[in-house]
Amino acid sequence: MVTSLPLRDGRSIPAVGFGVYKVDDAEAAVAVRTALDAGYRHVDTAEMYGNERGVGEAIRASRLDRDDVFVTTKVWNDHQGRDATLRAFDASLDRLGLDAVDLYLIHWPAAANDRYVETWRTLVELRESGRARSVGVSNFQVPHLERIIDETGEVPAVNQVERHPWLPQRELMAFHAQHDIVTAAWSPLGRGRLVDEPVLTAIAGAHGVSVAQVLVRWNVQQGVVVLPKSVTPERIRSNIDVDGFTLSEDDLAAIAGLESGQRTGSHPDSVA
Repeated sequence: MVTSLPLRDGRSIPAVGFGVYKVDDAEAAVAVRTALDAGYRHVDTAEMYGNERGVGEAIRASRLDRDDVFVTTKVWNDHQGRDATLRAFDASLDRLGLDAVDLYLIHWPAAANDRYVETWRTLVELRESGRARSVGVSNFQVPHLERIIDETGEVPAVNQVERHPWLPQRELMAFHAQHDIVTAAWSPLGRGRLVDEPVLTAIAGAHGVSVAQVLVRWNVQQGVVVLPKSVTPERIRSNIDVDGFTLSEDDLAAIAGLESGQRTGSHPDSVA
């Protein structure tokens, strides 16, 4: 049973989701179906990923009730602004083959374009229409969050950011806690670069699990939504199998010692 976390709008979000970045439509249809069969009930896609059709196909093929699958997608940077966002949202729904999404996010602040406040107001409109059941942001830093909250009075339900032991996002996590924003972690394995980290391999060995499972569990234990990605059926199944062990205080302290500030993806200030 996948743990769910409460959202500030009264809804809830499964704590372990399935990411599909850099997976094409055909591969996504197979991988998402495998994930749903393995027990995932949260799929995270985006307009920019180019695989919303495949995700929708997998959801329909699963024959699960629509309300049993939490679907997240995102508006891309060049579609920010009210009219462009509304068009992008309609196009995403059409590709997914859905009447509504469970969570709609601004993919990046793209602050140089200065359209993220207007875009955030548009997401709030979509939430009020019921077609986006919850709304949030992705890759926002504290100043971006402060601005949209100050200018609109609306607080995002979720902020999805790069998060792993090298980049635990302590300042951002503290801000989220103060404002009841759920943190979601993309690249939880540091794009695969953390799987050979000696501290993590030792912890994984002690628990009889994989490093990927340790990293998923690390996020879940901290109340963070985590979005592991794989197209390998065995790894898809193992990444969600994290309820059989608990990281100890010593484990958590050892993992905390890995913090370096190193990113494996883009810095939000560099994405326009």
